Amino acid sequence: MCKTLLTTAVACSWISGFVSFAAFGQDAQSTAPGQATSAKNQADVQELVRQLQMLKVSYAQEVRRLRVLDAEVQTLQSRLAGKIPVAPLPAEAASSNESPYAAGTGNNPSIENTQAASTTQSAQVSSSTQSRSVQDVLEQQQNAYFSRKFTLEDDLTYNHYDRAELTLNGFLALNAIFLGNIAIDRVTSDSLTNDLIGRYAITPRLSVNLDVPFVGRATDYQQGGAGGSAATLDEHNSTGKGLGDVNFSVNYKILTETAHRPDTVLTLGVTAPTGQAPYGIKWVNVASSQYEEFAIPTKQPTGNGVWQATVASSFVKTMDPAIVFGNVGFIHSFTRSFNDIDTDPEVVTPGSVKLSNVYYFGAGIAFAFNDRASLSMSFSDRINGKDSLRATGGPWTKIIGSQANAATLNLGFTYALSPHTTIVTILGMGMTPDAPDFTLTFKIPYMF
Repeated sequence: MCKTLLTTAVACSWISGFVSFAAFGQDAQSTAPGQATSAKNQADVQELVRQLQMLKVSYAQEVRRLRVLDAEVQTLQSRLAGKIPVAPLPAEAASSNESPYAAGTGNNPSIENTQAASTTQSAQVSSSTQSRSVQDVLEQQQNAYFSRKFTLEDDLTYNHYDRAELTLNGFLALNAIFLGNIAIDRVTSDSLTNDLIGRYAITPRLSVNLDVPFVGRATDYQQGGAGGSAATLDEHNSTGKGLGDVNFSVNYKILTETAHRPDTVLTLGVTAPTGQAPYGIKWVNVASSQYEEFAIPTKQPTGNGVWQATVASSFVKTMDPAIVFGNVGFIHSFTRSFNDIDTDPEVVTPGSVKLSNVYYFGAGIAFAFNDRASLSMSFSDRINGKDSLRATGGPWTKIIGSQANAATLNLGFTYALSPHTTIVTILGMGMTPDAPDFTLTFKIPYMF
């Protein structure tokens, strides 16, 4: 009986041990795959975190590049359209204060965002520094304001002429001795023109201009040899003032400046003969002796007296910090009839006048010193042939000495007084006898 009980107990212990070992084996087998899966998941998470950090760094760099490119685009747009951004865009200002990144990355995204915003602001400040002075130069050279809806400009121009000629009235004796009168004729002329100009921008590429001038002229005539003495001078003067010839023009921007071509504006204009015409003005003898001849006009003209049409084009190319510009134009004068074209006070001669076509061109360079000031230097030339007169029913006759070639060297200074007002000063120096000795111009455009 005892042996049976002992055998039964041993068998039960073996069975229970075998069951426990089997259960332990099953637990061990089930635990090993779980641990492997957990380790794999941790490795995947670490890899994703690393990739995310790399993407964050790359994103920060791309944001910085985008802001720099955006600043460059705004700089070009401000030069072309005349807009002056003075502060960062709202989105840019917000992004400089808010960071979309979490802390703990290799590079500090908030610092990168701040640097990017600072780069953008610096580029915009640079654009603002150049855009106002550049805009003033562009608008002055193209005679068109496309960025402002309406501009009222007041121009004051002073011209001075001084011409002296030696006149010999006699003959040479023995091919060496001059017998006769030696006279010196000198003409000094001063003119002051006040132009009131209105410019209206219909579209960003189309504008119209209206120029209403008021002219005042004073001419002094001197003649040597009065009374038969070359040392004696006879002097008289003549004046004239009034409305000049009104001009209306249309400006159209046919090409916008790119890296390879300039800003190009086409101008079509017409000039009405609203001023005092020079034809039919009588010349009277004012000599101190009845045996001499010294004639001067009774008054000075303020206009050309004929209708004129203008076709011109201007070109401007910005090359920081310089601005290169040029223009070329053609003026055609239409034939016009007058009731009197004779200068003799006792003669009335109806007839027609035909002025020669005028060709002009110019080129120059300007430098923008800062956001307000710029300096320019340019050369301009104006060429025309001989004018013609014709009495009614007669042939055309060329007017001797009416052809001209007026070349001028110009120095200009532009300064912005306020966001709406600019003052422009131009000094012109005549380089040929047909050009004024010097010209001084003051322009004050007020931009609405």
